[in-house]
Amino acid sequence: MASQTTQFARRSESPSGDQSDDVTPELLELLGDEYTRRVLTAVTQQPRSGREVMDIADVSKATAYRRLGELEDAGLVESKTVFDPDGHHHEQFGAVVESVDIQFGTDGLSVSIETEDNSDRSRAGLAFADD
Repeated sequence: MASQTTQFARRSESPSGDQSDDVTPELLELLGDEYTRRVLTAVTQQPRSGREVMDIADVSKATAYRRLGELEDAGLVESKTVFDPDGHHHEQFGAVVESVDIQFGTDGLSVSIETEDNSDRSRAGLAFADD
């Protein structure tokens, strides 16, 4: 199974001038949010429309789309326009994250996110409807 691992750490300088790797606070904050986790869980099960995410995650429309946008910006979710047989279209969102690994060590915190490539999602039954 091919996958890609992304490290979410950044170099920061302490007041004493020492440089160290520090985990991106925004990522931990994003994953620490209950609504974000509900939304991510919904699109991890299978690709879904925003309305389906709202219903399954039990969140408002604004919350669903805001969290989906944040997850997409973080590289954990991707979206695709899907055309319905009646000519209408909508965005469909699917998780691309396979695992998140947060490690605490003597060097500080590090976060690794492993994502599946398109062929892996197809084999796992997570391909978008018209793929």
